[in-house]
Amino acid sequence: MEDKFVLITGATGGLGVAVTKAVLKRNPRQVTITYRQEESLSLLQKSLTPSDMSRLKPVACDVTDENQVKTMVAQMPQVDVLIHLVGGFDMGYVEDFSFQQWQHMFNLNLHSTFLVTKYCLPKMKQTGYGRIVAVASRAALSPTPQLSAYGAAKAGVCHLIATIAEETKAKHLDITANTVLPSIIDTPKNREAMGYDDNWVSPQSLSEVICFLASEAARDIRGASIPVYGKA
Repeated sequence: MEDKFVLITGATGGLGVAVTKAVLKRNPRQVTITYRQEESLSLLQKSLTPSDMSRLKPVACDVTDENQVKTMVAQMPQVDVLIHLVGGFDMGYVEDFSFQQWQHMFNLNLHSTFLVTKYCLPKMKQTGYGRIVAVASRAALSPTPQLSAYGAAKAGVCHLIATIAEETKAKHLDITANTVLPSIIDTPKNREAMGYDDNWVSPQSLSEVICFLASEAARDIRGASIPVYGKA
């Protein structure tokens, strides 16, 4: 990713911090990150070096809001790499799940993916180069009790990204699109919700997979859903 313009959504979350640091180590020209809470942004910034900070451009953006996404991407001079990390889960049996919860899962996981890819793709096509990596979930392939909405939304993410890979196969375009499928990621939020299991996937390990898919070395990987299950 050396000298590339990178966009990372959800960069201040449990996975986002690890991914942002891993990307910055690869000497990009500029890393635009989205955030929602000033406190989370401040914690990330305090953990970075002055050199890292000089390449970081934080943008307050709700990536489920089309106008906000459109404005943010329009202000970027170029988009070479899109790493979409925004997502979340809510649990409940189908008969107990409200339609509002169902809609929220799709807005957060699938609709956000559609919006950021929709507006980043034209920028990538202008230069003929792009790397898109989105985080789906093992639940997209393996139905799990109480995760109907989350799993269905993440399955939609896999299908959307694979479709983009098919749509960008033109010979003059060096654009790839792939997803990663983690099991449970070892983040503070997940520990709070579910305790701790040393079989979970570490954010640092998943970050390395994401950075590989976002690199020029992954030019021949298109439309893949890469399992990153750890020992879970």
